Amino acid sequence: MRQKRAKSYRKQMLVYNHTFKFREPYQVLVDDQLVTETFTSSFDLVKGLKRTLQAEVKPMITQCCMQALYETNNQGAIGAAKEFERRRCNHNPKEPKSALECLASVVDVNGKNKHRYVLATQDIEIRRRLRRVPGVPLVYMNRSVMVMEPLSSASEKVSREMEKQKLYKGLNDPKFAGIVHDEKDEQGAESQNKPKKRKGPKEPNPLSMKKKKTEDSKPVSTSSSASASASASSGKKASTSEADDSATQSKNRRRRKHKKSGEEPETSPDTIQ
Repeated sequence: MRQKRAKSYRKQMLVYNHTFKFREPYQVLVDDQLVTETFTSSFDLVKGLKRTLQAEVKPMITQCCMQALYETNNQGAIGAAKEFERRRCNHNPKEPKSALECLASVVDVNGKNKHRYVLATQDIEIRRRLRRVPGVPLVYMNRSVMVMEPLSSASEKVSREMEKQKLYKGLNDPKFAGIVHDEKDEQGAESQNKPKKRKGPKEPNPLSMKKKKTEDSKPVSTSSSASASASASSGKKASTSEADDSATQSKNRRRRKHKKSGEEPETSPDTIQ
């Protein structure tokens, strides 16, 4: 492929990618005439599609086109077509439609290429019919060279409108160009966008509040501390006096016992002063 042609094909596919949201691998619908043409000329169809579209491709064929190939009894073309993915066209295989009706029903969904198919066909009538649908890349064989048609007028129109919409977005939007608007509508829109406020008094921030003083944390006064120390000292004195009284009582009992028995009391180191 020549460099100039490859560059133009690349630009066309960029338009299809940005405007019509095509993504790789491209889904390529093939008809029975193109399969037969490439088989008779020993042309590798899959490699040719990759080279023309400059990306990975997924070749597909409808059931009606397969029935048309079976009628030709060309076993080589039938074997090549069986390697492609089968696309359901929801037509009765016993009563197949023509390639034009079948491919038009699959590609043209309410005037749009909904499933983003690339169409590869040798039928001029099919290409003429689907040029009216915007966003349909058309590929065909010219002798031994695979060619992609330039953008159709319908595709160019949609692409131009998309570019105009991009220019008038953001700050270039006409609503910001000094045009007077209805204030009531603007206020209504603002009121709808504002979040609803909570009703009732607000609670204070717990981190900004001072902690409450408890009774246990109050300081003890000096008078109470003095009284506590006095009570403790008096308690110690009382306990020592009780101990002394019990010691003297036990000594007196021992002396009485010794007097009755007539023995001298033993002197203990405690009695010696």
